[in-house]
Amino acid sequence: MVLPSRVRAKWPALMFAAAAIFAGLAQPAGADENRPVVIAHRGAPAYLPEHTLAGKAMAHAFGADFIEQDVVLTKDGVPIVMHDITLDATTDVASVFAGRAREDGKFYAIDFTLEEIRRLRVMERQRDGQPAFDGRFPRGGATIFRVPTLQEELDLIKGLNASTGRRAGVYPEIKSPAFHRAEGQDISRVVLNVLAENGYSDKDDPFFLQSFDWNEVQRIRSELGFKGKLVQLIGENRWDLAPDVDFDHLKTPDGLKEIAAVADGIGPWIGHVLDDTDGNGEAEALKLAPNAQDLGLTIHAYTFRADRLPKWAASFDILLKAAVETAKLDGLFTDHADLALSYLNGHGE
Repeated sequence: MVLPSRVRAKWPALMFAAAAIFAGLAQPAGADENRPVVIAHRGAPAYLPEHTLAGKAMAHAFGADFIEQDVVLTKDGVPIVMHDITLDATTDVASVFAGRAREDGKFYAIDFTLEEIRRLRVMERQRDGQPAFDGRFPRGGATIFRVPTLQEELDLIKGLNASTGRRAGVYPEIKSPAFHRAEGQDISRVVLNVLAENGYSDKDDPFFLQSFDWNEVQRIRSELGFKGKLVQLIGENRWDLAPDVDFDHLKTPDGLKEIAAVADGIGPWIGHVLDDTDGNGEAEALKLAPNAQDLGLTIHAYTFRADRLPKWAASFDILLKAAVETAKLDGLFTDHADLALSYLNGHGE
């Protein structure tokens, strides 16, 4: 039997979702509200290439409370789901569109129309020509994964919520808004419109909106009038994540007060909330988490990976225990939603 093209296009996501469900990996609806929420970071990248519909279907089947979408725009203004504003690390763009790189040698999503993006294949992330993580989905050979639009991903999650009876939320990130505006596109306005059209606009709706750009977070709340749950991501200044944003200041009590006047939560790096400061082999809670919680801010920390642990964590369970019992986090961004849920549902308070 030959499947229609529209079915073949969706087959990877359907196939992996079915495999996860029939393997007994899906979690029942109504997870324990007393445990931290589990946010599927880029889907299920420990098992499938990041930000693919197949990976998002697997994350849903695992029982993730929220599923993350990093969003960038195409040349024709369509929001697509991809972590980087460049296409190099996770697609075959260099072979499909040789000669289309900018002067810095990189291929930017905003230089390609959606029709052109549709021609690309998504592969496991690479860094300096090597897999970014050992032992994950093989990068070589023919691949079946494509770049999804934000609308396609919202449709997938909405459909899985209906067919499974679960209510997985979404967790979009506005990527590099200053870059997009310099290119003549207002990514925040575009994304907010798509979210609102799909029923994501108020604080009662199952979603969070996030960005590293503090200037844009303030603009989203004030100028754009956003009413939903808003999270200020926190990085390190040396990572060069957002122009004119001083993350060192945002981590101070005064900086957190400024955030609390605008946003509902923060998304700090693990190293901002936990560290083995006394060298005894066990992590201690740093001041950021309690300072933020005293201001009523929710804390969703990133990124919990079983295959890339902090030096002080001898195992993923030790890392999760520190997150729950020591730092008392409200949520975890993780590449391993299945392992996190298994631990939290069995050991959470």
